[in-house]
Amino acid sequence: MKVKMLFFILILIGLGSGCNGNENQLGDNNDSSISQIHTSKPNEQSVANHAKEKIITKEEISDVKAVNTDKELLVAVKVKNFNRLRLKKIEKSVKSDLEEMYPDHKVFVSSDKKMFWELEKIEQRLQQNDTNKKNLKKDLNKLKSLMKEQT
Repeated sequence: MKVKMLFFILILIGLGSGCNGNENQLGDNNDSSISQIHTSKPNEQSVANHAKEKIITKEEISDVKAVNTDKELLVAVKVKNFNRLRLKKIEKSVKSDLEEMYPDHKVFVSSDKKMFWELEKIEQRLQQNDTNKKNLKKDLNKLKSLMKEQT
């Protein structure tokens, strides 16, 4: 009888201590920080910066990259795992919000990882003032054509 009771207590202790170790794994893991792009006048990115601030507040978005020209705004979003089943709906929602905020810009939104990486590269070049207006438009046109191919 004592052996059964001791065994039962050990099992309870084992289960109790095993469940305590992962408390923060499922918590709100919003460690993503958006990078503000500060560039010279020809490549002004204030629209993209403002758009990123607004989009990152959405619950299903974990990270966002954006670049703009005078007339266009390209945005790539990273969606949290459980929301990946609703990618098209999320893209549509983000696009409609941005079109409402920036009626003067043509808005392109993608949740594709390759687009995210490419926009990240462009953001880095802009941050380092390593690109001019002509190269920026050329890069963005290439990305737009890739976005159209995927749809």
